[in-house]
Amino acid sequence: MTELRNVEADLYRFRTRVLVAGLVVLCAFALLAMRLVYLQVYRHEDLSDQAENNRTAIVPIVPNRGLILDRNGVVLASNYSAYTLEITPSKVGNLEETITALEKLVDIQPRDKRRFKRLREEAKNFESLPIRTRLSDAEVARFTAQRFRFPGVDIKARLFRSYPYGELASHVVGYIGRINQAEKEKIDDSDDEGNYRGTDYIGKLGVEQSFEQQLHGTTGVEQMETSAGGRAVRRLASNPATPGNTVMLSLDIGLQKLVEDMFGSRRGALVALDPKTGEVLAFVSKPTFDPNLFVDGIDQESWQALNESLDKPLLNRALRGTYPPGSTYKPFMAMAALQTGKRSPTALVNDPGFYMFGGHRFGSPENERGGIMDMNRAIVESSNVYFYSLANELGVEAIHDFMAPLGFGQITGIDINGEVRGVLPNQAWKRGYFKRAAQQKWFAGETISLGIGQGYNSFTMLQLAQATAALANNGIKHKPRLVMATQDTVTGALHPLPADPPVDLGFKPENVAVVRKALVGVTQGGTSTRVFAGAAYLSGGKTGTAQAVTIGQKEKYNKARLEEHQRDHALYMAFAPADNPKIALAVIVENAGWGAGVAAPIARRVFDYVLMGQYPSEEDMVAVQKGLAAAPIGKPRRAADMVGLLAADGAGAAPQAATEKGLEVAKTAKAALAEATGKPAQPAPPAPLPGAKPD
Repeated sequence: MTELRNVEADLYRFRTRVLVAGLVVLCAFALLAMRLVYLQVYRHEDLSDQAENNRTAIVPIVPNRGLILDRNGVVLASNYSAYTLEITPSKVGNLEETITALEKLVDIQPRDKRRFKRLREEAKNFESLPIRTRLSDAEVARFTAQRFRFPGVDIKARLFRSYPYGELASHVVGYIGRINQAEKEKIDDSDDEGNYRGTDYIGKLGVEQSFEQQLHGTTGVEQMETSAGGRAVRRLASNPATPGNTVMLSLDIGLQKLVEDMFGSRRGALVALDPKTGEVLAFVSKPTFDPNLFVDGIDQESWQALNESLDKPLLNRALRGTYPPGSTYKPFMAMAALQTGKRSPTALVNDPGFYMFGGHRFGSPENERGGIMDMNRAIVESSNVYFYSLANELGVEAIHDFMAPLGFGQITGIDINGEVRGVLPNQAWKRGYFKRAAQQKWFAGETISLGIGQGYNSFTMLQLAQATAALANNGIKHKPRLVMATQDTVTGALHPLPADPPVDLGFKPENVAVVRKALVGVTQGGTSTRVFAGAAYLSGGKTGTAQAVTIGQKEKYNKARLEEHQRDHALYMAFAPADNPKIALAVIVENAGWGAGVAAPIARRVFDYVLMGQYPSEEDMVAVQKGLAAAPIGKPRRAADMVGLLAADGAGAAPQAATEKGLEVAKTAKAALAEATGKPAQPAPPAPLPGAKPD
């Protein structure tokens, strides 16, 4: 039987299907159009940036770090460029195999591997880490020819910090090191985050740390077009980096080297100031360390040697080492007596060689003469009994209140970080220091030892030098400062750093005259007479010997029975010339014994250098280093000649252009400072001789 089709029904179904299909297609095109509008209109800017970022890369340009100069333009810190072999661990399949293969092309020592491992642990957020620095041209060529074998490994040109004089003045100049995680987090939370993009290093100590902002400069950027593989094709735009400013110190590096050489292998510190300005002329801490060790990341052996050494070379003794001042405290005790009216210069005290108080016998050194003492004789001959009795009359609170404005036990505010306060004791200090109630009470007998700079007294050489400078400057105290000026590297504009206004301590001129006359007497007929014999100028000073360990009242000091680190410290404070002081200093030689035999000879050579332009003879230098010197021996050398050779040594390790620039900056800075202060500029030493090699 023939089946008849319903044409109308078929046609209806067909049309319905076509309509549905058309609607589906239309909806699909509508969705595509909406998506297109969304992407092209609403997300155009965002997607355009992403596309541009895929095509280009923003590369930070690390600025050249600023130079550090001494007061005569000698370069103490500069930069040089070198090739570095770097690995991006995230782009390397098998890191150990890659390093093993690299060793066949480039010399990679075990210390390099240890440093690389430590950097991976400490700098997890850095993409590229150095496995070898300072590649030779031959090593660069060998790796470049085989680079295709090492994805994630590349050679980069980086700037490295250079300290031409190595250990010389290292505690002052400081060093730079890789930014650790704590420092990175601090930077990320500050306004400087963008300025440290691409920067791996930051100042860690000394001027490098304290003037990081001025030395670092401003980071620039380059916009590079890149290939699909991420390689740079061409530069599209560039905003150059701004180099860091040049920082000029008040330090005289020739004087600094002289003092460090005179210390030899002994421990100690010396601070020399210009009493009229507070400028630091020498800031010595011995032993020192080589800051170049830290530039690439110090290896484990070198770090252990520095960190575990009994001599503590990383300790800045001038800034952080605290010591009892010993008899160098006596002139300030005398000033306290005069200013408070407790004792007149002519008041007499009998010195039988001991002082009895509360049933305790406070003794004096066996070599003291004793007898009837007025103030002048007590300072010249360093009578302990005179100042024992004076301390008892003044009392601990009066001593504290007079010494604090002088700077003892206070932060001086010098312009590098890390200064410690020391201890200027009084009753409030003792209550806060000790926990047990029985120990918190101040006993009258504890005041007695304060008079001769012992007991709880503990000060830095910086504090003692500042107080000495204030006394030499008739009671006008200046805040010590190491940095005199900065220079804008781009414009060349010099910016002398303003000094804080001086503080008038209110000393009566007649009282200052009494004490200063006695200090001159120390060099003319007192404990340092032999040291200053034949000097062409008058100076004032006071020797001191401070206990490193407590010796019982009934015991005698016996150097031979004590370990070296238990022996007395040798101290000296001084200023010169006596009538118009240009330099004041404080020096300590640890565990070296008598101040007149060890510390005062160093001060004499410092004064000869500054005032007479003289440098010790070779035989005299050896005698000072051994603690066997008094007055200079042999024919002194010209200081200008020695400074010229020193600058030439540094030029052998740093670009000569930098040295010439340093001399230019120094000349300009001195003229500007002279104009600002009304003080005539001192002539610079002869220009350094190029070509000599560093020691």
